[in-house]
Amino acid sequence: MEYYKRFVRRNKDYVHSLESLANGLTWLLPERFSESEIGPEAVTSFLGIITTINEHILDTTPTQIRQVESSSFPLSLCITLLKDLETLVEVAGQQLYGEEKKWNFMAVTEAIKASLRLASFRNSGYKMLLHGGESINDGNDPGDFDSRRNGVSKNHHENNSQNLEGRALFALSRFGENARTISEPTWLRRVQHQQAIMDPPSPVAETRSLSDFLSEKGISGGFFLTGEVMFILRPLVYVLLVRRYGVRSWLPWLASFGVDLVGHGIISAVRHSSNDYRLSNAEKSELKRRKFLWALYLMRDPFFTKYTRQRLDGTQKALEPVPVVGLLTEKLVELITGAQTRYTYMSGS
Repeated sequence: MEYYKRFVRRNKDYVHSLESLANGLTWLLPERFSESEIGPEAVTSFLGIITTINEHILDTTPTQIRQVESSSFPLSLCITLLKDLETLVEVAGQQLYGEEKKWNFMAVTEAIKASLRLASFRNSGYKMLLHGGESINDGNDPGDFDSRRNGVSKNHHENNSQNLEGRALFALSRFGENARTISEPTWLRRVQHQQAIMDPPSPVAETRSLSDFLSEKGISGGFFLTGEVMFILRPLVYVLLVRRYGVRSWLPWLASFGVDLVGHGIISAVRHSSNDYRLSNAEKSELKRRKFLWALYLMRDPFFTKYTRQRLDGTQKALEPVPVVGLLTEKLVELITGAQTRYTYMSGS
C-alpha cells in the first residue's frame, strides 16, 4: 500500500490522465441505461472509488498543505465513496427487486448520507457544508480557500470536469456540482502546489458544541441551523415521499422543491440580516451551486414527462433534417432520456 501511495504522489498528472480516460471510456460500454446495466455500472463505480482513494492519498501527502477534518474519521471521504456507489445500488436494486422496491435501497442510502452530513456539519462547528460535505469548510477567507484548491488536492468532481466532452451525461447529472469548476493547466497546478508547500500549515479549528454555537449566534444561529438541516435532509424527504406515493406523484416533487426554496431562503435572509454571518467566497459559491441544482427539477418526474420531454422531442424533430446537427441532437436526447430514468443522476444529492 505504501508503494502505491508513493506511486500516486509521484505521478499525479499521469494518474489523473488515466482516470479521465478510463471514466470517458465507460460511456462506450454496452448496455448503458438498459435492464442489464449492473456490469457497466459496477465498472463505473469501481473507477470512481479508485479516483476517490487516489485523491485522498494526494490530500494526505505529508508535505501537502490541506484542510484537515477535526474528526479523525474521514467523513468527507465516506460521503464521496457512498456517492460513487449509489448508482450501482440503484441499478442492482431495480434489476433484482423491481422498480418499486428499489426505493427502499435509495431510502437507506440517503439516510446514511444524511447521517454522515449531519455528523460532518457538527464536527465542522456548524459551518456551511461545501459540496454536500465532500469538501471541508475551514472557515478561512475564500481567497485562501481557492488558493489551496491546487492540482494535488482537487476533489473527485473537479477531475471529472476535465473530461466533460467525453462524459457529457456525467456533466448533466452533476450540473450543479460542476457549475463553478474550471480546468487548470498543468503548469499552473505545479506553481500552486509549490506555493502551498511553502505556506505554513493551517491549524485545526476546535469543534464548537451546539449550545456554544447557539449562545454565540443567537436567534440567527438557530435559523441558520434550520436552513442547513433542511438542505441536508431534503433528498431523504424526497425519496421517502416517492417510496410512499410513487415517482409520478406531484407531492414528492413539490415538497422537495419547497424544502429547497425555504431552506435557501432562510440562509439568505440570515446572511443579509445578521452581521454574524459574513460568508467566505467558498460559501457564496456553495449557495450559487445549490441554486444551480434547482435546474435538475426540470429532469425529474412528473415535470419531465409532462413538460421537458415534449420540449426535447420538439427540438429533436425540428433539427432532424439538419445534417450532423440532427444526429447529434438525437444522441443527446437519447442520453438525457436515459439518464433521467436514474434517480441518482438527477437527485442533486
